[in-house]
Amino acid sequence: MAKNRAITLLSIGHACVDVYQGAVAALVPYFVAERAYTYAAASGIVLAASLLSSVVQPLFGMAADRRTMPWLLPVSTLVAGSGIAVSGLTGSYGPTLLFVGIGGIGVAAYHPESARVARIASRGSHTAMGWFSLGGNLGFALAPVLVAAAVGAGGLGLTPLLVLPALVGSLLTLPVLRGLERVGSGAPGPGGAPRGPDDIASFVRLALAVVCRSVVFVGLSTFIAFYARERTGGGATAGTAALVVLYLGGAVGTVLGGALAERRDRVTVVRGSYLLAVAAVAGLVLVPGPAFYGFVALTSAGLYIPFSLQVTLAQDYLPSRVGTAAGVTLGLTISVGGLFSPLIGRLADITSLRTALMPLIAMPALAWLLLRTLTEPAVPDAPHGAARGRA
Repeated sequence: MAKNRAITLLSIGHACVDVYQGAVAALVPYFVAERAYTYAAASGIVLAASLLSSVVQPLFGMAADRRTMPWLLPVSTLVAGSGIAVSGLTGSYGPTLLFVGIGGIGVAAYHPESARVARIASRGSHTAMGWFSLGGNLGFALAPVLVAAAVGAGGLGLTPLLVLPALVGSLLTLPVLRGLERVGSGAPGPGGAPRGPDDIASFVRLALAVVCRSVVFVGLSTFIAFYARERTGGGATAGTAALVVLYLGGAVGTVLGGALAERRDRVTVVRGSYLLAVAAVAGLVLVPGPAFYGFVALTSAGLYIPFSLQVTLAQDYLPSRVGTAAGVTLGLTISVGGLFSPLIGRLADITSLRTALMPLIAMPALAWLLLRTLTEPAVPDAPHGAARGRA
């Protein structure tokens, strides 16, 4: 299968999976409205999806390092969609957490193997990996719109409609997997990743930086719909618009990150994006009025420019365990952000939402400090003739 077609199908499939990560935050206002949850209780729903993902995703990554599991792409997509689709049907808090958690397991199972397959299909191109990541970002961006369309008028009882993207995404992965089987690229091991010695120290520093990014992104994803109403004086539409800008700005940032990495080394691009994020998050938290949306867009770009680059950096720092590297950077470190979400919610209940969001300004600065002396990894054996060092 041609590289562009394979990456396009994988990107759309990625969007269909990451809809369910964005859908959790998008459903929170509906849970609050229909069930009168507090901020802390609402953020616990996000935590349920994040916590299970954080535990399970590295395990799937380690499994992917031992053997290929391409069947996980369609199966995990269906699991993710089914969990979120059922979450609105139960009226009690416990079962809601359970089904949201099942959706999180589906998302967790998808990412390590999909990152391996996409690395093979991209043939080492950072731009192609950027387009693959773009699909996930678009899924995030479309989630509030899909949730509003599905349950906005009829309430949480219509959440089963949200299974439709999973059905589409699972079908789109099948021709890609058949193409990989025909060319024998699905062989065990990181087919699309370079081989060389592991740099565990650099990998750990990168992973900690991704945790800092995750704290900011998950915190904003959970509460920005509420905060937009406070800062702009708008209603539910203002909150939905803020979520869409947050997620859609990430689509632009991901593509820009891939393009910048073709001209500069990845570490430099990632560091610069976190400096941008410091100023952008400060503006988002502190500046009222319509300018709020501009800072949301800048924050999204600053957080997403490094997104796909961090995945390939992690794989190049840990070339003997690329599934584990993807599982950590796409799963564990991102999901850890969900662990801080209830703390933000509790602080907001005690003080104010603005006060609770203030600590997020420091997170991108800490990420920059962690990466300040990081160096671009050597790529001793780039796959399929891809460029070495900087791609």
